[in-house]
Amino acid sequence: MQLEFERIEGGSVQYHATLTILAALAVAGVVATWWVSEQGIWVTGMNNRVPWGLQIVMAVYYIGLSAGSLVISGLYGVFGKVEYKPFARIAVYLAMLFLIAGLLSILTDQGRMDRVFVEPFVYFNLQSMFSINPILYIGHILICVLYLWALFEERKTLTKVVATVAFGWAFCVHSGTGAIFGFGARVLYESPLLPASFVAAAMASGTALMILVIVALFRITRRPLDDELVLWLGRFLAVCIIVVVYFLFMENAYRVYVVELRYAALYYLFDGLHGFLFWGGLVIVGLIVPMAILFIPRTGKSIRWVGIASALVVFGVLCERYVIVIPGLTHPPELFPGMEVIGLREGIVDYSVSFAEIVQALGVLGAIGFLFVWGLKTFKLLPTEARAVVQPAAAKAPVS
Repeated sequence: MQLEFERIEGGSVQYHATLTILAALAVAGVVATWWVSEQGIWVTGMNNRVPWGLQIVMAVYYIGLSAGSLVISGLYGVFGKVEYKPFARIAVYLAMLFLIAGLLSILTDQGRMDRVFVEPFVYFNLQSMFSINPILYIGHILICVLYLWALFEERKTLTKVVATVAFGWAFCVHSGTGAIFGFGARVLYESPLLPASFVAAAMASGTALMILVIVALFRITRRPLDDELVLWLGRFLAVCIIVVVYFLFMENAYRVYVVELRYAALYYLFDGLHGFLFWGGLVIVGLIVPMAILFIPRTGKSIRWVGIASALVVFGVLCERYVIVIPGLTHPPELFPGMEVIGLREGIVDYSVSFAEIVQALGVLGAIGFLFVWGLKTFKLLPTEARAVVQPAAAKAPVS
């Protein structure tokens, strides 16, 4: 497939207005982070029992989107589906930006940001996922840079090799993030299935977001895009949703089945805001409705409906990240496993997102959005068209 990639013109009023808005959000995020750093973490919704808030939720979410975005580039780079080559560059670029967004979210959550760039690398501990993951994250960004360069230079052999490494590394990155929660952390976190569940949700949300980005970019820039390419991604998304449902069911069936976890599981599934987000935001809006849309023939073959299903999945996985991070902290930890504590009752605590955290999150989104829009004008990321590969028809026998 012969393709031409080009930059967008980026000279319109709408383009500059978009950059201005995104830059303003980024600046607001910097100001909010400075204010929180000066005043102390206590001005946010976090406290001693809930040291992770909205920014960590967003960090986990962005890291998942990064891993999931590489799935689309892997269709071409790893599996050789040339019809998806038009989307490979934009997918790798987004994967890199999302991981940077995750790191920025973690950075803005820290009370001592000056230690972030030193502590994980000086005091390395192979028994700590907190120590291992920074290596995975930095390596992932460097691999994405090399992958993007190979795509720009049209080096087919190098592209396949680096794409395979990037594909596997992305799974390691998100498995490592899931292991932070799943490997012996707290009652509502601990699960050997959690890393795999994180990967499944990342593939679903990353694929869904790429569908939205692809359709939006091609329509805004008025470039030809064959519907079949998007519809096939919709079918792939449907499979990803099924996998997410399976892991979600098995995780929570285990929690309800084990007597020691049953009380915590009921709190996780039915109490407070996170119970509403679990059933309403994740299960119904993020999984059941998109599955219905994608499996019904009439809606599953409509670009508009596939886009709606994708948007619902993106929202649903965001809810899933919230109900993983926050309930495990608000629920009381097991201070002395296997022992009964007398005279000390530390119950469920509350957490609510503060305005400062919202501004910080919008700031990270603005910074990454600015880099994305700027990149479209600076680099040749978009093809002039995206066409499905038409198989040649079998030669017909001559009629005598």
